[in-house]
Amino acid sequence: MFETINGMPAHVLLVHAAVVFVPLLALGAIVFAVWPAVRHRIDWAVALLAVVAPLSALFSMLSGNAFYKMREEDGTPKEFLDQIGVHASYGQRTFFFSLGLGLVIGALLLLLRRAGTPKALTIALSVVAVGLALVTGYFVVMTGDSGASMNWKIS
Repeated sequence: MFETINGMPAHVLLVHAAVVFVPLLALGAIVFAVWPAVRHRIDWAVALLAVVAPLSALFSMLSGNAFYKMREEDGTPKEFLDQIGVHASYGQRTFFFSLGLGLVIGALLLLLRRAGTPKALTIALSVVAVGLALVTGYFVVMTGDSGASMNWKIS
């Protein structure tokens, strides 16, 4: 399912969704967490990104695994496969941190809709969201950089 799309490796197409949606989730989460005055204006967008961004990272990761297997079977040199492995490890972290960020934002959205939620809990979740957003942003940049650098070195 994740090997090819119309004859092209699916990864080179699907990765673009993660490149867009994961940083948008990180940015939206930071704004949502630190700027209470705009929360009611962007809550629907942040909620949507909390679902779409981790899914796009998951699809990128699964298609990347399929691409790795295709490269392994076609006799790609071990040195290049090792570089793909480094890229894949960044991609896995991007997925897991974006999933964690999506879950924290989802919890924050739900708690803010409930009356009587302790302010300390909202602040704590906001701090966690900002931290996860920064880590997620770091890993999406490292994933993209390692993939692009690897690609341009062999071209």
